[in-house]
Amino acid sequence: MNVKRIVALGLALALSFLASAGVVMAAGKRMPAGKVNINTATAQQLSELPGVGAKLAARILEYRQKAGGFKAAQELMNVQGVGEKNFARLQAHLTVGDGAAKAASSK
Repeated sequence: MNVKRIVALGLALALSFLASAGVVMAAGKRMPAGKVNINTATAQQLSELPGVGAKLAARILEYRQKAGGFKAAQELMNVQGVGEKNFARLQAHLTVGDGAAKAASSK
C-alpha cells in the first residue's frame, strides 16, 4: 500500500511540474510561446496554432496579402476553414499588432 501512495505522489508531482513549466500540447502540437501576430507570422508559425494545418495557414497568408493585413483578429473568420469554433480556440493565441497599418503604409 505504501508503494502505491509513493507512485501516486510521484505521478502527481510530475504532472504538476509539467503544468507549471507551461508545457501545452494541443492536437499533438506544441503551442507557440506568447501570441502570434497574424499580420507578420510565417506559414510555419501559423501551422503551430491549434486547429491550423499547412493548408489553412496558406489560406490565411493569401487572405492577408489580398486584404492588406488584418485590422482585427476577428477578420480571421473571413478565411475559409476558420469558423466560430476554430476562432474561439485560436483567439487567445492571436494578435494583430500594428501589422495592418504597416502593410497599408508600405503599398
